[in-house]
Amino acid sequence: MTVTADFTGAHLLHVAVAGCVLNDVYREAGALGIRVDGVRVTASGDFDTRTWASTGITYHVELRSPTPADELDRLLERVDEVAEIPRTLRAGAPVRRADLP
Repeated sequence: MTVTADFTGAHLLHVAVAGCVLNDVYREAGALGIRVDGVRVTASGDFDTRTWASTGITYHVELRSPTPADELDRLLERVDEVAEIPRTLRAGAPVRRADLP
């Protein structure tokens, strides 16, 4: 995995999304019997530096596979549905320090 970005702790969200999607491509391809010869996932986005609110994260997947394009599209749709970190971010999650009510 390669990270090319201005890097802050907040940018770890992008790395987490890309890593999760990468892992899930291989997992779901295996479950579907799809051969994958290589995967590159890039994730990007930005933050409002006053509040550090994310302006959103976009990811892109490049796949090398002899599998027909329609099956690869189905694989990527499945990955988008099940990838845990993107799902968690889409759903939103409260974040609290443990010693606070």
